[in-house]
This record gives sequence, C-alpha cells and structure tokens, in this order.
Amino acid sequence: MHDVGTPKTAAPAVSPLAGEPIKRADAERLAGVLKAVADPARLRLLSLIQSAPEGEASVTDLTTPLGLSQPTVSHHLRILTEAGLLEREKRGVWAYYRLVPSAIAAIAELLTPPRKRATRKAR
Repeated sequence: MHDVGTPKTAAPAVSPLAGEPIKRADAERLAGVLKAVADPARLRLLSLIQSAPEGEASVTDLTTPLGLSQPTVSHHLRILTEAGLLEREKRGVWAYYRLVPSAIAAIAELLTPPRKRATRKAR
C-alpha cells in the first residue's frame, strides 16, 4: 500500500487490563485510537470497508451508504488512517482504503482481560 506511514496513534504494547498500571504515554496512545473509533460514522466506515467486495473502498463508494458528504467522509477516513486503523492507497486520482487487521486485532487484544485471552486461545 502507498501513503502508509507510521500512524500518529499506535496502540501500546501493554493492556490497561493486564493487572499492572499502564504508562501515561501508552494510555494517551490507546485513548487516541479509541477516540478515533468512538464515532458512529467511523464505526460504520470500518464495517463498510471490511464488507466491501475487495476489502477496500474509495470515498465515492462510501458517501451514499453513510449519507454524508464527500468532505465529511474524507475527514473521517483521515482520522482512521492517522490512528493506524486504515491503509490508504492512491491509484490515479482515487484513493482506496482498507483495514489494517493487525491494528484491529491489537485493540481487541488490549481490551481483553488476560484470563479471557487464555481461555479463548485454549479453545
């Protein structure tokens, strides 16, 4: 993918549920990622992109299902991309977005209490 740099808000390595205090910088990074997904339009964007036929979508593919203008959709996509949850690939005049599965999995893992993780992996 092109235009994929280091996200401004990467998820920390230590979960706030790990039984030890999370460092301030890690808490701030995690809060940034969670803030990015704490919006109904952004949650829908993640869902629409994930369920798209090729697992990717352009702004034009997303405006009608969301019922939002192109600039608003672009704004939400930028926030999700900066949080490291989406990758952006420029093809000609169009930009296509796809989920970063490892980023989504990392958030889920961070928010799963350690005992639940052990149970889930044992199955």
